[in-house]
Amino acid sequence: MNSFGQKLRFTTFGESHGTALGCILDGVPAGLKIDEEYIQAELDRRKPGKSEFETARKEADKVEILSGTFEGLSTGTPIAMVIYNTNQKSKDYSNIKDVFRPGHADFTYFHKYGIRDYRGGGRSSARETAARVAAGSIAKLMLKTLDIEIFSGICEVAGIKSEEFNYPHAKSSIIYALDKNKEEAQKKAILEAKNNHDSVGGVSRVLITGTPIGLGQPLYYKLDGVLADAMMGINAVKAVEIGDGVLSASALGSSNNDEIRAGGFESNHAGGILGGISNGEDIVMNVYFKPTPSIFKEQHTVNTQNEELDFALKGRHDPCVAIRGTVVCESMAALVIADMILLNMGSNMDGIKKYYK
Repeated sequence: MNSFGQKLRFTTFGESHGTALGCILDGVPAGLKIDEEYIQAELDRRKPGKSEFETARKEADKVEILSGTFEGLSTGTPIAMVIYNTNQKSKDYSNIKDVFRPGHADFTYFHKYGIRDYRGGGRSSARETAARVAAGSIAKLMLKTLDIEIFSGICEVAGIKSEEFNYPHAKSSIIYALDKNKEEAQKKAILEAKNNHDSVGGVSRVLITGTPIGLGQPLYYKLDGVLADAMMGINAVKAVEIGDGVLSASALGSSNNDEIRAGGFESNHAGGILGGISNGEDIVMNVYFKPTPSIFKEQHTVNTQNEELDFALKGRHDPCVAIRGTVVCESMAALVIADMILLNMGSNMDGIKKYYK
């Protein structure tokens, strides 16, 4: 499947080394101001080649809106956007034409489809996430009109954990670090791995503020379930936690419950979601990225004839995919919340009567 969402639905297309990639976003209400500078700024946050902590592949990631807008406003029709690839080096992948890279989707794509685009992973490449950021930026514009905002940052790199979560600092940090006191150690760990032809994993922390009570569709389209689905669909993500996450399993009910007073909840162990429905508190998630599988050490593998061999990868790759991945987490979260907002509009008769009467 290449589509996501129900009322607000987007489909992405394109490959890492193809002509272009892009998306079609359907369900955006008419009359939304489409700020193209903001959309481009979001893509610039994710684009490669900005620093030594990212892949050396330099792409402008210039977005072009093809349809769905008129005089700066959404028309209610599908919004199509395209981003052209301009810096492919497909020859870097000629040595893996018939070889499966450990840790990649090469093996599974080939055995599922009987064919694969070996140039940078083709459709399975994280390059596809540029299209998700384009779609997510429009969802963010929609949410801003409702005073809902989404922030993120890196709270862990190579096991070095943040002790504070400073989202304004993360926006100015080259690695989107949430803790300025841990940032240098995290940078050092990334560069050490890179210099050793290796990679490290990391954790993105996502914060959603301003969400109303009632988002989520029980039982089979729960808000936390769909958020987890969206995050797990991002390349290299291996785990997602909502609120206290795995720590909840070792807690007592008396300490894990968020007690309630007239003014609201006294704590937020649930991460803003109860019974699959938002409770009005901040929504908090941790998204865990594995180390980038594209490393330059010699590794054992097999080829398409199942013959064993050793090989060394070439190309340009992120030493820590979580860094740029955190921007994608924000975008996917925005698309989920915007979709849930639209779904929630018809959840009771009062809302329907307000609209039609």
